[in-house]
This record gives sequence, C-alpha cells and structure tokens, in this order.
Amino acid sequence: MVGRVESAFTGAAETHTFSGILFDMDGTIIDSTDAITKHWHKIGKELGVDPSVILETSHGRRSIETLALYDESKANWDYVSHIEGLIPREYGADAVEIPGARSLLASLDQIRAPWAIVTSGTRPLCTGWLDVMGLSHPQNLVVAEDVSVGLTAENARAKVLVIEDSPAGILAGKAAGCPVIGLATTHSIERIRASGADWIVQDLQSVTLVSHGTGVPGQIQIEIRNALQP
Repeated sequence: MVGRVESAFTGAAETHTFSGILFDMDGTIIDSTDAITKHWHKIGKELGVDPSVILETSHGRRSIETLALYDESKANWDYVSHIEGLIPREYGADAVEIPGARSLLASLDQIRAPWAIVTSGTRPLCTGWLDVMGLSHPQNLVVAEDVSVGLTAENARAKVLVIEDSPAGILAGKAAGCPVIGLATTHSIERIRASGADWIVQDLQSVTLVSHGTGVPGQIQIEIRNALQP
C-alpha cells in the first residue's frame, strides 16, 4: 500500500446516482502484488530470464504481451490462462482484500445491482481470486482475452461509475466520459490526481451503497465519503 497522509482524507459525505459500476480488479478489489511477484519469479526461472528484468517490464502489460518479449511460443491464451489460473491456488495466502471491498460487492450483489469487473488479467485469474477469497462474482466480467471490449462513449451516456487504482485505468475511464473514483492503494496521490480522478479515496471503505432503484428504476445511489480534499 502506498503511504498516505491520513488527515487529507476528510471530505464530507456525498451521494451520487449511477446506472452501474465498473471495478478494476488488482489494487481495487484485492492487492495481489506479493503473489504476482512470486509468480514472475517462478516463470522467470522456467524461461531462464532474470525475474527482476521481467518484473521491470511486466507492469501495465497483459501477461501475453510480457511473455512475447521473452518467448513468443508461450505468448498464447491457452498457456497464459493456465499459468494465471494457478496463481490464486499457489499464492492465495499472499493476497489481501482492499478494505471495504467485501462489504461493497456483497451489498451490490444482494440487490442485483448492475456491476462488472474489467481487468487486464485472464478469466481464470480473476475468478480464481474471487473464489479463493470468497468474494462476490459479478454478472459481467471483461478480461484480457476480451480484447474488443472496452470503455466507450455509450458507457458515459449511461453514467457508469469507474473505480480504479491505476493512472492508466483512471485515464481510460475519463476518456470514455465516465465519473471515476481513484483509490490511493497502489500509486501516489500525485499520479492519481494528475490522471483526473473525480474523487480520490483511501480504499473502498469510503464507498457504500445507499439505495437501488429509488426514483428511477435501475439507478444506484452511492455514498462517497472521506475523499481527498484539494
């Protein structure tokens, strides 16, 4: 977790209405940094490549793109899905929940509110983490294999809330015209702010479901509190 100035997160509670929520996975729902590090150390040894070199080039890339740099024969979805599917099983104890994630997902799932996970990981990796950690599964999941699917202007018109920890993900949400909550879990506040997040919070304890379908069917009311102040 990135070091933070606790007193800066003092924003008053605000309630906003959205038609759905898109969550990133790693750094937003869970933090699997230690598990991913061990994974690339294992793969590096198998490839005969210094794991530290792989780790320097893997950040922000899908595994299939990282592997292509070192062994193109392994840069295929069958292999990538297999090795990523092993990560939660082999290194499950090395991941932690982002505070507030379990209760927020459970509350959304309980009332069947529209929410999805959009991640650069594969389907076996994402569902594996949700299973191992006992977290709610979304009805919709967009993963690395779904290369043709992304944020669009249609999402923006629907006023979908994006919750992200990475500057790249925040920029993608803003480019699609979506309101974005940036989590100060993995990157510096300066980088999150520069990416244009509408709200910056410490973790998902600051984001709660207020109601669903009040006034307008299909709408979600979300309370955001203790956001970073200017």
